[in-house]
Amino acid sequence: MALSVKTVTHATERQAISLMLDGLLNRLNKAEDRTEVIMKLIDLAGKFYGKAAKPETLDKVRAAAADPENRWFKFINRVLDETDPHVAKMMLLNLGYEAFFRGTKTIRENREKYGCNIPWLILFDPTNACNMHCTGCWSGTYGHKTNMSFEHMDKIVTEGKELGIYLYMMTGGEPLVRKKDILKLAEKHNDCEFSLYTNSTLIDEKLCREVVRLGNITFQLSIEGTPDTNDARRGDGHYNAVMNAMDLLSKYGIIFGTSICYTRQNIEAVTDLDFIRFIAGKGARFGFFFHYMPVGKNAVPSLMPTVEQRKMMIERIRYIRSNQCDIGFYPMDFQNDGEFVGGCIAGGRNYFHINANGDAEPCVFIHFSDSNIKDKTILEMLQSPLFKAYHEGQPFNRNHLRPCPMLENPELLRKMVAETGAKGTNDESEETADELCSKCDEYAKTWGPVADRIWASQTHKKPSYENYTPEKREHPELAAFEHVL
Repeated sequence: MALSVKTVTHATERQAISLMLDGLLNRLNKAEDRTEVIMKLIDLAGKFYGKAAKPETLDKVRAAAADPENRWFKFINRVLDETDPHVAKMMLLNLGYEAFFRGTKTIRENREKYGCNIPWLILFDPTNACNMHCTGCWSGTYGHKTNMSFEHMDKIVTEGKELGIYLYMMTGGEPLVRKKDILKLAEKHNDCEFSLYTNSTLIDEKLCREVVRLGNITFQLSIEGTPDTNDARRGDGHYNAVMNAMDLLSKYGIIFGTSICYTRQNIEAVTDLDFIRFIAGKGARFGFFFHYMPVGKNAVPSLMPTVEQRKMMIERIRYIRSNQCDIGFYPMDFQNDGEFVGGCIAGGRNYFHINANGDAEPCVFIHFSDSNIKDKTILEMLQSPLFKAYHEGQPFNRNHLRPCPMLENPELLRKMVAETGAKGTNDESEETADELCSKCDEYAKTWGPVADRIWASQTHKKPSYENYTPEKREHPELAAFEHVL
C-alpha cells in the first residue's frame, strides 16, 4: 500500500525530532549545558504550537527555566537525573511531540471537521480480571470472565492515531494480568505513550527490563495512605507490594506516579504532607487523586467524603502545587481541578473509556453505552447519541467545582441515558441510571451551595480555547454570573 504524503512527512519529521532529542539529551548530562538545552526545548515547543503559542507565555517559561531556584525547573531537573535516558527520550518524543504538539493540533482540527468530541487520550480495559477485591470497587461485581482481544486493543490505538490521539491509559480489573499483550501493543505502536493504572502486585524485574527496552510505558500505582488505611480497603500485604514496585521502578529509572482514591475514611492519611513527602521520596513524581464514586452494587456511599473533607482537599492539593511547598511531587485532582480542564473531561471531550467487553462508556465511572468497538469505529463511537449528548451538554455546570453529570448534577445523567437509550454495561450486576444517581442526589444537594460559595470567592480566568459546542462557548449567562461574582 502506498504511503500518503502526510504519512511520509510525519515520519520524516518524527525522525528529525528523534535525532534532535538524542543530541539534546546527551548534552543534558553536562550540568553547565542543562539550562541552555531546556531553552532549546522551549523554543521547539513554541515552533510547533505556532500562532497558538503566546510570546509572553513563552517568555515567562524561559524566565522560570533561567532561575536556578524555580521550584518546577528544579523538579524537572530531578526527573531528568532519575530517569533512564531511553525512557526520557521516548516520553519527550511520544508525550511531547506526538501527543502535546502534533496531536493537539490534529485533534482540534478534527473536532471542527467532524462536529463531535475528539479526546486527547483513550482509557481502556484489557481485562476485567483482578487479583484483588477492594472494598467498594465495582470490579468485584463485574466478574473475571471478560478480556479484550489483542486485535481490538490494536484497533483502538490504530484508529485513535488517525484522529490525533497518542496517549492511551489502561485500567481494569488489573491490566497487568494481560502483561504479554500490553508489551506487544506498546512495541507495535512505539510512537504512542501507554500509562497503566495498576495495583503493583505484578510488577517484577523482568517487566521492568522490558519497559526500559520499549521506553513508552509509565505506571500509576494504587495506594491509599498508611499501611493500615491502605490495607483496610485493599487487603493485607498490598502496601508492601506497592513499596516493592516503587523500589523496582526507581531502580530501573522508569517514571511512575500514584493513583489515589480518597474516601471519607482515608482522606486525611492520603493528603498528609508527611505521606506525600514519603511517596515522593520513594520516586513517585506525580499523582492522580480520585474522589470515591458510588458505582456498582458493591458501592459503599458512606465512603464519599464529607463537605468539610472536600473543602480541605481543594486547599491541600493547591498548596502542594504552590511555591510555598517544596515537595517534589505534582498532584492532580480530577474532581476539584475542573477549572483547569474546562469541567467534565468525559464523553470524549478529553477522554473516554472502553471496557473489557468493548463497550464505549463516556467515563470510567459511567457504566452506560450505546456502541461497541467490535462493530463501530472510534469516530462512530464519538458520534453516537450518548457521546453527542455529552458534547452538547458540556460544561454540565459553569461552576467547575461541580463538573460531573453524575456526582454533582445527577439529574443530567438520568436525562442523557433516558433520551439516548444507552444500556447498562455491567453484565454481572447491572444498575439503572436512577439507581446510580440516587446515591448521589443528597451529596449533590449538600455540596452545591458550598461549591458555589468557594467558586465565588476565587478569581477565574477565561481560557483561550474551550472545547465546547459554539453555543456553549458564547454563554451570555456566564458573563452575568461573573458580574455577580
